[in-house]
Amino acid sequence: MTATTPDTPVADATPPAGGRGARVSSAALADLQRRFPVLQVVALAALYGYGLATVDGFGSRRVLDAILVQAALLGLAAAGQTIVVLVGGIDFSIAGLISAGDVVIAQLCGTQHWSALPAFLVILGIGLVAGLVNGLISYRFRVEPLIVTLAVSTLLSGLVLRWTNASVTGTAPSWLTSLTSPVGETFGLPVPPVVVIWAVVAIVIGVVLTRTRPGRNLYLVGTNQQAAKLALVRVDRVWIGAYIISALLAVCVGVLLVGYSGSGDLTVGDSYLFQSLAAVIVGGTMFGARGDYWRTVLGALVLSVLALLLSAHNLSSADQQMISGGLILAVVALYGRERRLRDRV
Repeated sequence: MTATTPDTPVADATPPAGGRGARVSSAALADLQRRFPVLQVVALAALYGYGLATVDGFGSRRVLDAILVQAALLGLAAAGQTIVVLVGGIDFSIAGLISAGDVVIAQLCGTQHWSALPAFLVILGIGLVAGLVNGLISYRFRVEPLIVTLAVSTLLSGLVLRWTNASVTGTAPSWLTSLTSPVGETFGLPVPPVVVIWAVVAIVIGVVLTRTRPGRNLYLVGTNQQAAKLALVRVDRVWIGAYIISALLAVCVGVLLVGYSGSGDLTVGDSYLFQSLAAVIVGGTMFGARGDYWRTVLGALVLSVLALLLSAHNLSSADQQMISGGLILAVVALYGRERRLRDRV
């Protein structure tokens, strides 16, 4: 065996400074993205800037109000989905619930001439029962939430079809039309009322999630149910409550959509099923207690601006779906590289 002399060259195990610096910069950027949705803000600014540069009148007040109204309806539809995703579930009953709220308010107020309050209470009752069924069955019997919520959505759609004989004749009450009109005003201010409603809902959800015990319990359940139980959190109540909130928000969106479209529509909720989930994912909220509703707000704005841009450039619906799908895949690939939160705690 030959001894190594001081003159023998030894390989330097220290990585190049450039590679180490790149890794440090990448880690710092990833940490910043976890704390603040930098990429979503940059994407929103870039899309809006591209619209200003390529579409005539894109920066007008009319176009801005249209974007905000579309984003408000999508953001409200995605609010409940955000809560369910944070707790570790998924809600595919949103489509049926939105359609049910839309048709029921149109029929009761527009055709049967009910007053607004009892009609709205009936719709809230539908949402309450549907959310309770979603949460109770998926938790108590350990059935996949996707299956349960999809079944509830199909059941609701069938009941509404039977009730209306597949023919919706109701129209929107005037007060609903005023709420969702892009040219509407709020207390004399040139802001569409539905946008104000969305802002209030966003503030309430944001405060509840970050500043209250129920919000902390929701994140804990989404991170690890066993740890939540050891911390004396009523996991069943948190889980079922998340689905109830999601269902109530969905039927309320259905009510607003009657005012936006002018009449009831049996399929109005279909497009919001995947759009609402896309807003959650594009915003950066992932399954199991990672993210918040403010990220979903950004996701709804990004998708609304993108949809208007694609429409303004006369892209086909197939092209629009491919671009939107590619955007979702890119975001999922980005966040999928991180370890799940429950593996970091």
